[in-house]
Amino acid sequence: MARLALEVADIFRAHGPAWRDAQHDHLSLGQLKVMSAIEQCRTATLGGHVLQCTACEHQDIAYNSCRNRHCPKCQASAAKRWLEARQADLLPVEYYHVVFTLPAPISAIAYTNKSVIYGLLFEIAAETLRTIAADPKHLGAQIGATLVLHTWGSALTHHPHVHGIVPGGGLSLDGERWINCKRGFFLSVRVLSRLFRRRFLEALSVAHTNGRLQFFGDYASLSDATAFADWLASLRKCEWVVYAKRPFAGPEAVLAYLSRYTHRVAIANSRLLAMDERGVTFRWKDYRAQGRTRHKTMTLSPDEFIRRFLLHVLPSGFHRIRHYGLLANGRRRDHLAQARELLQVASAPRRTQGCTGKGNPANLRLPGLWRGDDHRGNPGAQTADSSAALAGRCTMTMPNPQSQIHRLEPIRKGLAERWKISNFGHQRLQENSYIGFKPRNPRYAITPQMDLLAKGKTDPQSESP
Repeated sequence: MARLALEVADIFRAHGPAWRDAQHDHLSLGQLKVMSAIEQCRTATLGGHVLQCTACEHQDIAYNSCRNRHCPKCQASAAKRWLEARQADLLPVEYYHVVFTLPAPISAIAYTNKSVIYGLLFEIAAETLRTIAADPKHLGAQIGATLVLHTWGSALTHHPHVHGIVPGGGLSLDGERWINCKRGFFLSVRVLSRLFRRRFLEALSVAHTNGRLQFFGDYASLSDATAFADWLASLRKCEWVVYAKRPFAGPEAVLAYLSRYTHRVAIANSRLLAMDERGVTFRWKDYRAQGRTRHKTMTLSPDEFIRRFLLHVLPSGFHRIRHYGLLANGRRRDHLAQARELLQVASAPRRTQGCTGKGNPANLRLPGLWRGDDHRGNPGAQTADSSAALAGRCTMTMPNPQSQIHRLEPIRKGLAERWKISNFGHQRLQENSYIGFKPRNPRYAITPQMDLLAKGKTDPQSESP
């Protein structure tokens, strides 16, 4: 896969150290870990794999990825695995896309209360959908929903909202039949908006009473109960945006659409245009404009770009994809089996990992390079790199990466005598590095000598790394 001309990692490497020094007292450990991980992603610091062609003995090096969920380069394989798992959950019904958005005043205090407010956004949005759907005046059914949290706008501003993918129907309250919603219409967004607003403000008031909210700067006065109650009263008068899009063309379209939302980060590398003396230039979409004028470019100073990117670092352990109702993890399989029986469709086939379908283990022969973000044995996640694989003349091979003994074989074939091999997963990190994790299993790191080989140096002893 060809490297993009500009990546978020390039911006962090060029301007990150100075920005960290200037903002030392204002950065969380999570933000520091994200910066360090992105800067070191797919470099010799994190180690890698040596691949060897069985025909011409050409060798290539693929560096490990950071696997951080905020890294723009490490989401493809995770999204693919997630979508393959969700494919078995699809039902032959219409699917709807529903968006719940928080108003700007709550978004402002959400930055210092991420766990509380993002959690309430998930819970209240799911409760709203299930409550209105269960009402016989609307649908009278038990529904399921998959919710995905996004915290950004197109210009990297703080804009918390959840995207919901919801089947157009559900099980009757007694579980004896499947109830479809009206064709092309799911639930009234006006009713959803009113209930969402009331329930969220009630839950926010309870969180304030229990001392779960923190306020700083311009919002420090909201620590007072009376001031907070007055602030909530103004939010009861404004409109809260709940948006429902038209139904998808079919279950396959649902998966294609989900792939755009599930493992997305604040900005993709493909949107970056330039980094020069003016700053960082990237593409963004102005949703208030119409037609072709929607697509614009924006230039920010490197410091402001980094600040906006780190606004969207999630709290440690916070789940940004959640399932509710019929799709909740506890009884998902039973509910889906019951729904398929009522819809009179065959059960989804069980997915078998690590098998090619012909009885042969997967990943024994890889047509191209083993990608750095797929070093955990993900079947079928490899991609071809024509330049590294000698324009298609080589067939790179790697034994089953789940076996640490087999993983040494490509190294023993040609590098063991000539190159120094380290059995550490990571090289020693600098004192100011915040990578923040240890390898689960030992990997064989790429030493500086191998780094020279990757750069085309034929004799690593002739030049110090």
